[in-house]
Amino acid sequence: MRRMNTSPSTSTTDDTEEKKAANGTATAPEATTAPSVTKQAGSPEDAPPAGVAPGVTAADVTAMDVDATDAAAEDGLEVDLTPDPYADAGTAAATGVGTGAAAVVAAGLGIVSLSGAWTGRVAAERETLMGQIKTSGGGSAAQQISEIYGDAWHSTALVNGIFALLALLVGVFVLVRPAFGPPSPLPQSGWVRSVAVAGVSLGVLGLLISVGMFFDLFVALPSAAGG
Repeated sequence: MRRMNTSPSTSTTDDTEEKKAANGTATAPEATTAPSVTKQAGSPEDAPPAGVAPGVTAADVTAMDVDATDAAAEDGLEVDLTPDPYADAGTAAATGVGTGAAAVVAAGLGIVSLSGAWTGRVAAERETLMGQIKTSGGGSAAQQISEIYGDAWHSTALVNGIFALLALLVGVFVLVRPAFGPPSPLPQSGWVRSVAVAGVSLGVLGLLISVGMFFDLFVALPSAAGG
């Protein structure tokens, strides 16, 4: 009697898989799904900022900051705390304009002290008129020279000396201001110092000439004997 093959169905299963592989219909392994990540309640993102009471989240702090900014803007209390980088430069520029103008004024006053001003002529004419009035009733030649000519000459010298002194003071102020004034981010311009030095020089020269005129050091008054 022929014995029947009673082996398990393993061989049959293997043959089936070999046939599927040969026909290109092999089954792909089942894809595994990644476990879902759940956000825990105690994650660092929900942690309150430093110095804030527990239970207050970062979103609550941001909302409170926005509300405070809006309230300050409505009340007109919002202040820009960002420093202006051009503020010091603007102040320095304004200061430079002032010192430049003062230097030009000093030079102008020095020129006036040498050439004379209309105020000096007016003062001289006034002294001449007063001298004529004083000597109209009679007087010696020396008295007429002193009252009519000498006083007018001295008045002109006095007015020119005042202009020379002002030129000297203004020029010195421009030159010494950087040393005694507030610190400036911008250095003093070279032309400002040059004009200020010119004003000081003209002021000194005008002051010396005025002093010599006032005390009759350069030209003496005419004498009655020589006339």
